[in-house]
Amino acid sequence: MAKNEIVPQETILSKIYLVRDQRVMLDRDLAELYDVKPIRLREQVKRNEERFPENFMFRLTEEETENMVSQNAIPSKQHLGGAMPYVFTEHGVLQLANVLRSGRAVQMSISIIEVFVKMREMLLTHKDLLLQMEEIRKKVTGQDEKIDLIFNYLKQFIKENETPRIPIGFKSK
Repeated sequence: MAKNEIVPQETILSKIYLVRDQRVMLDRDLAELYDVKPIRLREQVKRNEERFPENFMFRLTEEETENMVSQNAIPSKQHLGGAMPYVFTEHGVLQLANVLRSGRAVQMSISIIEVFVKMREMLLTHKDLLLQMEEIRKKVTGQDEKIDLIFNYLKQFIKENETPRIPIGFKSK
């Protein structure tokens, strides 16, 4: 990736995954975006472990890694070189740019944070819609029984008011 190349927000968005109910990015994706080698990124993280608490960064478990492979987020476990990948939350992404101290990392972290913020805004908007739909569903629940009851009353009313038909026409013997 070229040093000054602008990365589309859609590309960044496609590299954000949901793991342990948190939106995270893989270490190798961040290394690519920050234009550093993944091994250098991991070295800086290990040197600055105190800056990365569990809510900023964590290592994927074997099961989570398998899940990421099945989602095509990771081509294969062999691609990782045997080590489980680190994933970084929104706060970890920003902290990572601080420890890498490169202009590219700072520039990309701003873009990544903007994507996280837009994603959060979209989710809040959709959450409001989901809550409204849930309210409507609650109001509609039980309406089927009430409608059936109304139809049954109407059917009984129609049966009570039916009069026998008078035949029209000739009678044949």
